[in-house]
Amino acid sequence: MSQQVQQAPAGQHSHAHPHPPKPAQQVMPAPQPDPVMQARIDADFKPVDIVVGGPSTAFAFCNTHKLEKCKQCNVDFIALNRVSKILVTNPTLRCPPPPTVVQQKLSQAVTNMKDEGNNLYKLNKTREALSKYNMAASIAVQRPAWENAAILREELSTVVSNRSAALLELGDYLGALVDAETVISVRRQWPKGHFRKAKALVALGHIEEAKDAISLGLQFEPNNTELSGYMLELDKQLASRNQLNTKEKPVSVTSS
Repeated sequence: MSQQVQQAPAGQHSHAHPHPPKPAQQVMPAPQPDPVMQARIDADFKPVDIVVGGPSTAFAFCNTHKLEKCKQCNVDFIALNRVSKILVTNPTLRCPPPPTVVQQKLSQAVTNMKDEGNNLYKLNKTREALSKYNMAASIAVQRPAWENAAILREELSTVVSNRSAALLELGDYLGALVDAETVISVRRQWPKGHFRKAKALVALGHIEEAKDAISLGLQFEPNNTELSGYMLELDKQLASRNQLNTKEKPVSVTSS
């Protein structure tokens, strides 16, 4: 019985060749440090007794007292821990940008949402305006921690101040007072926060406390016409209330 051998087409081999071995990758030697720079580092190097937290916290503390800032150990890890927290919460970030960098898109979103709320408020659509102010406040607090805190304070205080006015208009006097207090805590020297607080206190029937709020605001800006004008109005309200109480007070008659 004869066997037939199938021949490969011309130009092709009928058997496989083993792949040639890949050349070994050359490992580049690590560059040698600059001897002058290394000498400076060694001269300033001081060992620190430190405890580092896990990957979820990435906090550093002194080993003895477990404090971020310890006078006894002469260490301060607050700035280091702040940067660590930023990097942990933003895993795709290689390093924080300079603090002078401002996210213009975020600022524009806050401004647009606030302006929409203002337009609705002017049209007496207060509840719709309140929704816009809530959204603007939610956007404002998303500003990264490494950016200038003054930007967050200015944006957030303006939005929350407008929201306080909207809540007052809707009859939520306590909510308006809470927002006014928030504005003062964020931006204490801004007169508008003290004005909003006074308006909410008057709505709650606390005219004397409202005057105290205006007085505090005038300490930061004595020539503010809005505060001084409202103080005169409060004085009139208080005088009118006292006069009314005097008339209603019963007169006791003694018999001789």
